[in-house]
Amino acid sequence: MNYVSKGTELRLAIKELVFDYMKNSPDCAVYADGLKQAEIFRQCGLDWGEYPNATSSNQQYWIVALLRELESEGKVQRDVDSKKWRIK
Repeated sequence: MNYVSKGTELRLAIKELVFDYMKNSPDCAVYADGLKQAEIFRQCGLDWGEYPNATSSNQQYWIVALLRELESEGKVQRDVDSKKWRIK
């Protein structure tokens, strides 16, 4: 098994999941306030729960790269004041 290839497939699938969630969430609509990255992370079922040295709050930080990737593709934007994310 090619683990790098499988990991790439998983990242793309999760990116699609997050973008689909944001497109269908009224809170992430173009003119809505948006949602914080932790809220998006949890609403997409990506939270593993609380563990020593891996709290829910710690786990959600990897989604930053995913949201920045969507931002670089021109699909989402982050409000500079509220730091919330929404569809562009």
